[in-house]
Amino acid sequence: MNKTIIKLNKMSKILKLVCFLLVSVSIQAQDAAKAKSLLDEVSAKVKTYENIVIDFKYALNNPSENINQESKGNVTLKGNLYNLNFMGVTKIFDGKKVYTIVPEDEEISISKFDDKDENAVTPSKMLTFFNTGYKYSWDILQDIKGRKIQYIKLIPISSKDQRKEILLGIDVQTKNIYNLIEVGKNGTRTTLTVNSFKTNQPLSDNHFTFTESKYPNYYINRLD
Repeated sequence: MNKTIIKLNKMSKILKLVCFLLVSVSIQAQDAAKAKSLLDEVSAKVKTYENIVIDFKYALNNPSENINQESKGNVTLKGNLYNLNFMGVTKIFDGKKVYTIVPEDEEISISKFDDKDENAVTPSKMLTFFNTGYKYSWDILQDIKGRKIQYIKLIPISSKDQRKEILLGIDVQTKNIYNLIEVGKNGTRTTLTVNSFKTNQPLSDNHFTFTESKYPNYYINRLD
């Protein structure tokens, strides 16, 4: 009799465990679906803009190396075209070539852009990078200066990825990205925060054009 009761108790525990696992899987699936749905809304919203002008703050923190750095920058996006200013360097992509202008060294590097290279990163991809290569989960909702910011946690699928996780903060009302937090496997934490997000701005015709005559004394390094 006692043996039967013990077996029943064990079976009951196993059934409870199975039920718990099934519920957990169901909740995780729902969370992933919610996260994917919100990310799809962000991607769709980005595609509706003729251009985007972003002022941002970049912070790097690595406690083990005692590194704390902060920098500001801005970027203008129009389709795949971009004009990026960050840490004293300007980078322009005109649709065919990438121009990297370094005033401190009076040097300019010019290289072709290979759109078939899956590892090639452009600022425009930073607004839609999450579409492939990640597992999604619904994270915390924060009130930041009166704005409701919903975080989505992204876990890289590739084991070779040096990032442990990424937290993407999305403004619930506007469906625009507020910030992006990357946590590396080595403990490094980088945060990109959008200070200003403007769309459909009047831009000059040559905003994404490199004009060599503006840099008469610069050394030009043509990489290809």
